[in-house]
Amino acid sequence: MKWAFIIFTLLYALALLLLAIGIFGWFGQEQDPLSGVFLLPLGLPWNWLGDKAGLTGPVLAILAPAINAAILYWLWKR
Repeated sequence: MKWAFIIFTLLYALALLLLAIGIFGWFGQEQDPLSGVFLLPLGLPWNWLGDKAGLTGPVLAILAPAINAAILYWLWKR
C-alpha cells in the first residue's frame, strides 16, 4: 500500500503542477483552461458525488484527489 500512496501522491502533485502551469502560463506555455483535466480521474468518485450534490467549481476538482490520497494513507498506516 505504501507504493500505491507514493505513486498516487506523485501523480497528484504532477497534475497540480500542470494545472498551475496551464493557468498562469509558466514556462512560456499559453494559458489553457483544460490543464486541470488530469485531476479529474485522480479524484473519482468524489468529483462525481460532489457534482451530484450540487458542488461544482475548481475547488472540488483540486481537493477531490486529496480524499483518495488520505484513504490510501490510512490504508497504508492501518
